[in-house]
Amino acid sequence: MANNGAYQNERLGRVDEENKLQGGGSITEKTRTRSQGRNELRRSLSERHVNMIAFSATIGIGLFLQSGKIMYLIGPGGAILAYLIMGTLLWSANSSLGEMTAIFPVKGPIIDFPARYLDESIGFTVGWMAWFAYINLTATEVSAAASTFKFQFDPAYLQSVNYPLDQLQWTFGLNTDPAVWIGMCLLAILIINLLPVRVYGEIEYVFGTIKIVVITGIIMMQMILNARNPNGNTDAGAFTFYQSPWGFFSNQTITDPQGNRTYTFTGGTGRLVGMWSAMNTIFFSLQGFFTVSVTAAENKHVDRDETIKLATRKIALRVILLYTLIVFTVGLNVPYNDINLQDQTISSIRRGQNSPVIISCVRNGVTGWPHFFNAFYIFSAFSTGINGLYISSRLLHALASIRNVWPATGWGNNIKMRLEQTNSKGVPVNAVLVSWVFAFLGFLAVKPEPEKLLGRLAIFSTCSMLIVYICTSASFLSFKRLTVNGDSDEGVLISTPDGIFLNRNASDYPYKSHGQWARAAYATAGCALLATFNGWRSFLSPFSHADFLAAYMAILIFVILVVVYHLKDEPEWMPWHWGIRRTMDIGNPVATREKDPQMRKGRLHRVDKEVVWSWGNTRAFFDWVWVWLK
Repeated sequence: MANNGAYQNERLGRVDEENKLQGGGSITEKTRTRSQGRNELRRSLSERHVNMIAFSATIGIGLFLQSGKIMYLIGPGGAILAYLIMGTLLWSANSSLGEMTAIFPVKGPIIDFPARYLDESIGFTVGWMAWFAYINLTATEVSAAASTFKFQFDPAYLQSVNYPLDQLQWTFGLNTDPAVWIGMCLLAILIINLLPVRVYGEIEYVFGTIKIVVITGIIMMQMILNARNPNGNTDAGAFTFYQSPWGFFSNQTITDPQGNRTYTFTGGTGRLVGMWSAMNTIFFSLQGFFTVSVTAAENKHVDRDETIKLATRKIALRVILLYTLIVFTVGLNVPYNDINLQDQTISSIRRGQNSPVIISCVRNGVTGWPHFFNAFYIFSAFSTGINGLYISSRLLHALASIRNVWPATGWGNNIKMRLEQTNSKGVPVNAVLVSWVFAFLGFLAVKPEPEKLLGRLAIFSTCSMLIVYICTSASFLSFKRLTVNGDSDEGVLISTPDGIFLNRNASDYPYKSHGQWARAAYATAGCALLATFNGWRSFLSPFSHADFLAAYMAILIFVILVVVYHLKDEPEWMPWHWGIRRTMDIGNPVATREKDPQMRKGRLHRVDKEVVWSWGNTRAFFDWVWVWLK
């Protein structure tokens, strides 16, 4: 480790020399000054807050307004498989980031780890792309909330399914300009994000609990409606819409953007292209998985409560289970070819009347509940918008703490210093305000054809986050190699209190998932394939320039930013002379160790090991259940 220490001192010395030549102080002096100032986030969030913030960030409009499109693309059975595949893919990527964050609970782990273990230009670029993706998430959610106020079913459709009412609509929503709702949502989102993070956590805990209760109620309601079997199809039984003439899978029918030509893919080809389109659409609704790690710098008792480990596992189990159950139960009551589910556009986010949950109520003659569910969708989108601004502001604050991200000029340093500041409650107010201003992209919903505009925003956000997931998963592959390779010159990047390399098999290792290397490779390859082919439909004749740019602009931006960062510090740099440069500029935190390895949370610890049943073991069992439920 002596060589590693010398390497670190030499590298920091070079950076200090550069700083002094630019008129600034040394890195160590700046770091000391920063730690003494009001530039740090406050560790106020407990595990229950982190659980619900992450859950609430994941349950937005995607589950309710896009699940119907998924069913139409690939059929009810195919939709279940698509959600399971994407759930495991993102769980694998999130576990990779979660393990590294549990060891180093830094602010901006999405930025930090690619910069440490891949290349500093990649880390900084990923940070900017994630920031803008979450701004897009906020804009899309508030736009969708405003669009959802325009709730109206075609009277002819209501009559065709024998609905007991002649009309089903929100009159006040139809007559109100969407800009009014967008402005109100953005103002409320800003106010909540300016509150102390503990208060924000309590609000999101309540919001997340409401979402869990309502989603559980939706699943139970769909099962009850199916048990009533109002269609009277006793031959097919409860699985009417999973069987012929509908089927487990559907054919893929595509109409070009101008409506001049129709492509129908059947058999294996239809299932492949339908599944591919479905998985890309699903990713948008699941990109909030990374929220757990973003909260790391504001978690208290990280090493005692195992917050990162438990929250990372809980968010995956809860989201995958609830998503698949909703799609499965709704598929029992709604045929995938229902006219309100049919969506031929390449990219769109639709309204409450296109939600399979509401369609299920209408087809079964249920009154009152469609209004409640439409209102819940607005609440759900609003809550996810709150989380989008929280995540983007924390990412921007983390970027502000990194010297190399900003131009080495007076105005660059001024912007950096202002974004890095926090108020007396530990809230990065300036970072919140800047991110909030960019969320005004949500006003695009007042334009004609808002569904397509929202869909293209969602596609751009999806591709940006796919790149983030690729880089963080690849970072873990490098990280795992460094934790066991004691001869590496970069060992200083994972230093421990006693100056040794980390042992993933040690009892005090904070978070280890079995087969994580293979899962990280699976996530890297899977996300790379999705990013490469996510815009395949734009190539169908006639070529759609707008959808092509929405699908692939993020990749071009990523390449440009990586090149610019290298040229900024290495004017003679050329891509064919690529040299990996892992950053020392972020700092070098000490690895976290588990304080009580014998009493790890999430495991069942029997009090009386000689017997199976006893009062002590029973209480331990319920304590274990509560750890996973709370």
